[in-house]
Amino acid sequence: MSAQTATAVTNQTSTQTFQKPTTTQNFADIYQSSIENKEQFWAEQAKRIYWHKEPEQILDDSNLPFAQWFVGGETNLCYNCVDRHLEERAEQDAFIWLSSEINQELIETYPAVIDAFKDLGNNVEFYTDYTKRRLTYNDLYKEVNYFADVLKRHGIEKGDRVIIYMPMILEAAYAMLACARIGAVHSVVFGGFAAHNLAIRMDDAEAKMVITVDAGLRGGKVINYKSLVNQGIEQAAVKPEHVLVVNRGILPFEVKELDVDYATERRISCEANVIVEPVWLESNTPSYLLYTSGTTGTPKGVQRDTGGHAVALTTSMDYIYDGKAGETFWAISDIGWAVGHSYTIYAPLLAGMTSIIYEGLPHQPNPGIWWRIVEANKVNILFTAPTGVRMLKKQDETWMTRYDVSSVKSFFLAGEPLDESTASWLTKHLGVPILDHYWQTESGWPILSNTPRFNDKPHKQGSPGYPMYGYDAQVINEETGEPCKAGEKGLLAIRAPLPPGCLTTVWRNDKRFIDSYFSLADSNQYSTSDYAVVDEDGYFHILGRTDDVINVAGHRLGTQEIEEAISRHAEVAECAVVGIQDELKGELPIAFCVLKDYELVATTENRFRLEQQVIGAVVKSLGGIARPAAIYFPQALPKTRSGKILRRAIRALAENKPTGDMSTLDNPTAIDAVKQSMKDY
Repeated sequence: MSAQTATAVTNQTSTQTFQKPTTTQNFADIYQSSIENKEQFWAEQAKRIYWHKEPEQILDDSNLPFAQWFVGGETNLCYNCVDRHLEERAEQDAFIWLSSEINQELIETYPAVIDAFKDLGNNVEFYTDYTKRRLTYNDLYKEVNYFADVLKRHGIEKGDRVIIYMPMILEAAYAMLACARIGAVHSVVFGGFAAHNLAIRMDDAEAKMVITVDAGLRGGKVINYKSLVNQGIEQAAVKPEHVLVVNRGILPFEVKELDVDYATERRISCEANVIVEPVWLESNTPSYLLYTSGTTGTPKGVQRDTGGHAVALTTSMDYIYDGKAGETFWAISDIGWAVGHSYTIYAPLLAGMTSIIYEGLPHQPNPGIWWRIVEANKVNILFTAPTGVRMLKKQDETWMTRYDVSSVKSFFLAGEPLDESTASWLTKHLGVPILDHYWQTESGWPILSNTPRFNDKPHKQGSPGYPMYGYDAQVINEETGEPCKAGEKGLLAIRAPLPPGCLTTVWRNDKRFIDSYFSLADSNQYSTSDYAVVDEDGYFHILGRTDDVINVAGHRLGTQEIEEAISRHAEVAECAVVGIQDELKGELPIAFCVLKDYELVATTENRFRLEQQVIGAVVKSLGGIARPAAIYFPQALPKTRSGKILRRAIRALAENKPTGDMSTLDNPTAIDAVKQSMKDY
């Protein structure tokens, strides 16, 4: 590594200039080109990023469903996000961090917070309702280099896996970008997950380092990240070599043998003004792993590539979001989810935009906090899940009129279905396009969307839109694989090859990749595991999951994971967890537990004790996000003659809907048992 100054490096950026593809304003033509002339289309889009070495082959589809994009090309995600912008926008904000959790009351309670900000090297602005840190592209360049230097000095090299378990703070962004800079593979774990989840991911990734904080905050409640990491390491079979700790001054902790203090290490890099040269990676080298719930208890490590990821996200900021360099983009999502990866960290930076990072809730310290942030920072494009908006819809509507939100030109929502009343409420108050769209952790960017960039496909309320360029998507009959007619329910599938930026495989498990996503009769069709219907105008409508994954406030949870946590309780013989519709969060998990001794719930006191124990077991194992909304204790569960629990029937009973055909039921009285358990609740 060379100890150059940041200003010196700004003069060494590549002379290669961005070449925006020439295009008509007709989306239909763009889509057709992307399907019929894949290589030509994506070769044009590849000009949007910097290549240290140009690709030798745009697409290798010789081994489908495994596809490789931009083969032989060498690039670096961090370089494309940061370095290449220094010549034109070094003093433009790259990130604006805001926290409604760090307030005056908290600082009075935890005075070390002030010292921690000083140690972390950035100016801080304190307001009555939030704390703010601004970071220019030049600032970001320096901080990412310092962080990369710390990683390298502690043995992290190209290909090593690094777990990031952090709240929504700037240092989390530095960590992700620093890993990308040196070719390490990061895996961010959502901060709401418990130690057990963390241990599973440490083991599967074989993580060499964990990066965390002393504590986080949610709704004023302190979350002890460091303790959870310690517990996760105790449970993990594969132990990290180091735990890099960003001390925020919120919660004192006992320093362990593996711990490394980030502020101390950063100071060494800062005083030397160290610059770490980017590692140029072949396009198909993994950039990160993001674990997603599946129908089995073990999460799947979605593996993302490097070059395809950069090209896909950069293109999406233009063609889908109509984002322009210099504008401000706010994806209100945690970095532990795909949205946070794609549209809080990477895509806005790739496009030369300013990205908002927010630590806080939609309604605290008051229901106007989002709109206050929009006004103060002139946000142009918003993106979140409908749950947060539905929460605000329940508040005093005058909060919507207290701030100037005229900077907003569009508001995108995803993660769960957008109901018409919420869309209408937003339209009434914002007066801008309210655009539903659909994608998955696996896709990394939208599969279906409405596109304000083009005017030949008008927005249709109630639909997440139509297939985006590159996605050969259709609704098919599950049995025959044939395309469904307009208005006919089927499975949403995508023909291989998947476009750039989608998962390339499941980490170290190609068989699970095929079994999970390409097990249809036509083995070259990717299954989204979502039912859908296409209307006569070609707009898609998502009808719900085909598997046992539920969607809680935009967060995917496998019901089997929750069932496994409950089944560890000594008094539980068997259980079934289903997701039921919820007005606020979309879906909520509820559990039906058959006890070894039914008399244990004969008294209200015992029943309450067991409920709390079961809920506690889930929260301890999976975190608060998986907390069941209700626990029922039937004497039996409905099963088929082969012994399979009929979760479909249980869900129907819970939602007071017809159970449908029960001819395969082996124990008809179990239906009555489930009904009775809900009456007893």
